[in-house]
Amino acid sequence: MTSAAASGICAGRVVIVTGAGRGLGRAHARAYAAEGASVVVNDYGVAPDGSDEPGGPGGADGPARAVVEEIRAAGGDAVAHGGDIATPEGAASLVRAALDTYGRLDTLVNNAGFLRDRMLVNLDEDDWDAVLRVHLKGHFLPLKHAAAHWRAEAKAGRVPHACVVNTSSGAGLLGSVGQGNYSAAKAGVLGLTMVASAELAAYGVRVNAIAPAARTRMTEQTFADTMAAPEDGAFDAMAPENVSPLVVWLGSAASAGVTGRVFEAEAGRITVMEGWRPGPTADKGARWTPAEAGETARKLLTDAQPPGPVYGAR
Repeated sequence: MTSAAASGICAGRVVIVTGAGRGLGRAHARAYAAEGASVVVNDYGVAPDGSDEPGGPGGADGPARAVVEEIRAAGGDAVAHGGDIATPEGAASLVRAALDTYGRLDTLVNNAGFLRDRMLVNLDEDDWDAVLRVHLKGHFLPLKHAAAHWRAEAKAGRVPHACVVNTSSGAGLLGSVGQGNYSAAKAGVLGLTMVASAELAAYGVRVNAIAPAARTRMTEQTFADTMAAPEDGAFDAMAPENVSPLVVWLGSAASAGVTGRVFEAEAGRITVMEGWRPGPTADKGARWTPAEAGETARKLLTDAQPPGPVYGAR
C-alpha cells in the first residue's frame, strides 16, 4: 500500500490496531499499511454505544474485514481479528493472530471504545461498567498480553524495539460534562501509560498516549455543529487521518527514546501535554489545624495556575 507521502518508516513492522473498523482506528491501520507495516485490524463490530449491529460482532462482513480489503486492494498486507479485546481470551487471541500470521509483533495501538453519555445523576452502573470495560480494561488486556510476549523475547536475548500507543482524550485530561464514565476511563488510560512506560522499559518497550480530536462516530453527534466536513479542496481539520501520522511515528523505530509522553493531536496541531506537577507548596513542619490548613490552601491557590475548563462547562 503506497501513497505520495509514504516513506516506509514502518517497513517490516507488525502492528495491531484495536477498534480499527472505523474512524481513528481505520485511519491508523491504513496509515501504517501505507508506511510498509503488516497490520492486524481488530474490531468487534458494534454500534457507537457498544450494542450489537448487523455485521458484528466479528461477522464475515464486519468492519475489520472491510478495512483489510481496503488495505489489500491498495497493495498492503493485513488480517482481520473480530474478537472482544476486553476479555482475556480475546486479548490473547489478538496477540496470537499477529504472531501466528507474521511471526512477530512490534507495535500495539490501543484504540477501541464506545460512548454511553449521561449526566452523573442519570448514569447507570451498567453504563459506567461498560465504558470502563472497553476503554480501560480494553487497553490493559492487550497491553498485558503483548508485554508478556516482549518480556519473553527480551529474556531470550532478542530485545525488541516495541511500541505501544494508547488512546486517551481531552476528556481524560480535563473532564467532560455528561461523560463521567468516559472521562474516568480515559484518565485511567493516562495512569496506565505512565506505569507501563516505567515497567516495560527494561524489555525494550516504549509506551506513549495520544489525546486526539477528530470527526468519528463517537464525536459526530456531540460536535455536529463544529465537525462538519469542509467543501471540496479545503483542509478537513477534523478528519481522523490528521491524527494518524503522529501515531505512525510513535509506533515506529524513529521515535526511539520517546516514552511516557502524552500528545494532543488535532487538525494540523501537535501538543506535548504536561501533567500533574508540584505547584505552590507550604510546609509547617507540624500538623495543621483545619483553619490553618484552609488559610494556607487559599494562599497557595492565589499563586497556582488555574485548571483548564472542563469540556462543556458553563
